[in-house]
Amino acid sequence: MAGHSHWAGIKHKKGRADKERSKIFSKLSREITVAAKLGDKDPNMNPRLRTAIQAAKQANMPKDNITRAISKSEISGDKNYESLRYEGFGPSNIAFIIETLTDNKNRSASSIRTILQKNGGRLGETGSTSHLFSNVGIIHIDKKKIKEEEIFEIAINAGAKDCLNLSENFEIITEKEDFYKIKTEIEKKIDNSNHSSVEWRPLNYIDLSKEKSEQILEVLNSLDELDDVQNIFTNANLKNLQ
Repeated sequence: MAGHSHWAGIKHKKGRADKERSKIFSKLSREITVAAKLGDKDPNMNPRLRTAIQAAKQANMPKDNITRAISKSEISGDKNYESLRYEGFGPSNIAFIIETLTDNKNRSASSIRTILQKNGGRLGETGSTSHLFSNVGIIHIDKKKIKEEEIFEIAINAGAKDCLNLSENFEIITEKEDFYKIKTEIEKKIDNSNHSSVEWRPLNYIDLSKEKSEQILEVLNSLDELDDVQNIFTNANLKNLQ
């Protein structure tokens, strides 16, 4: 799953074949299993699990799959997944941050390195690209659900960094550490957000030609094909592909 960005918009607009859908379900299931393993099995008591389940429902994942993913967290001897972040560069020196949930970090690093190198990029050290991004919580609320003054007041009182009025949603931006706390406050008023996650937002986007944007899109798609990869963030401005 790519971070909610231009790239996410492109992916969702292109539609999904069954094979791709099952890949998305597999990644969502992995996040649910890990969230349930690390905290309470009750989503009301575990904000990370609640967020993972909401994302699964938004992707139309069947209820049975969600229940099965939670149950998997109780199986002893089941794979232990580690959250690891990889940083690197693609064509035109475009920066990538790649978040994984993996049970084999050598496999993940090797697969990611191969894809980047094949496309004229390289895997970097930790910190090589993260300074080009800010790590923030993002919550999107449907504008039909609440008035602007009301959501701004809730967001600011809860400690949000910013609240923006976008075309279809109000976008609340939080510090990474405050994300679940602020999301819980907002959920007291609004049952469901349209989207919520902790993301890496570029400090500056890099504009590319259509041809170079398509090269970046190929790299993003190849990385997204890897089972271990959960989210990908880039500072490439891919608006001209939407």
